[in-house]
Amino acid sequence: MKIADLHEDISWGTSQYFNDTINGPAQSSIAQLAKFDQALVFAAIYPHVRTWNEGADKVITLYGRVTNPTHFSFDLILDHLKFYYYLERRGLVKIIKGPDDSLGKVNIIISLEGTDALRDIYDLYILKNLGVRVIQLTWNYDTKFAASCNSKKDYGLTGEGEELVRLADDIGLLIDLAHASKQTVLDVASISKKPIIVSHANARKLKDSRRNLDDEMIEAVVKTGGVIGVTAIPSLLPKPSIEGVVDNIRYIGENYGWEHVAIGTDFLGMYPDEVISGFESIEKLSTLNSILGDKADTVLWKNAYNLLKYIKY
Repeated sequence: MKIADLHEDISWGTSQYFNDTINGPAQSSIAQLAKFDQALVFAAIYPHVRTWNEGADKVITLYGRVTNPTHFSFDLILDHLKFYYYLERRGLVKIIKGPDDSLGKVNIIISLEGTDALRDIYDLYILKNLGVRVIQLTWNYDTKFAASCNSKKDYGLTGEGEELVRLADDIGLLIDLAHASKQTVLDVASISKKPIIVSHANARKLKDSRRNLDDEMIEAVVKTGGVIGVTAIPSLLPKPSIEGVVDNIRYIGENYGWEHVAIGTDFLGMYPDEVISGFESIEKLSTLNSILGDKADTVLWKNAYNLLKYIKY
């Protein structure tokens, strides 16, 4: 069985929760991924530290948890990259940089979660040379490039954001719209020359959350030939179980086409106790495989794998 996951926070899970993401029994690990015939993971860089300032008086609720304001740093991007290249030097993963790379046992596509740490759009050239192949425009904060799902005034893409999307298209980086606002999704879909991904989100029709996609947003992504990674985040599901994941997969597949739905677990980016019933770790993709039947290979492998043709060396 081959599996692909559009979003795992492997480096963040190691640093934040002290998980053994190489050999441990966490939500996901290299050892668990290696049990499959082949694995392809979009491995996130989340260059974020929690900080304290006057803004901490205004707590931010994230998936039912209280957290404090956040600082993003380009230096932290480098620290996460060091970890992924360490895994490759150990022979534990293969970093995929172009469509003609032969796959190993456990393969990763490096993705940046949020553009908060970018100084300007030309940082994309540096990131590409360092191996990054996916750019997620926002996390839960607005940036100078785009509005996030938490925006109080949904301005969508800024002028500089439009330039960033066009540059990403030109140099072979995929755009990820997880955590983006509705207008940002619609704006990117209108100008991108390549398929858009939404690496970890669900259908708002099934669970009303600002992090989920309404039907207009799903349709905009689909019209680009894009792919949506159904996620295992409990608060984004109609029920916190593997059945809730299946419901979202079927909703997107049956209404918008099975070539547009994949899995984006967000494993290792969630709190350790947030796993849902029946989908406690990446190994449970074998259960999904059984449930999805003849659609399983399309959802759990092919749709994500086919995105590799849109990245460039």
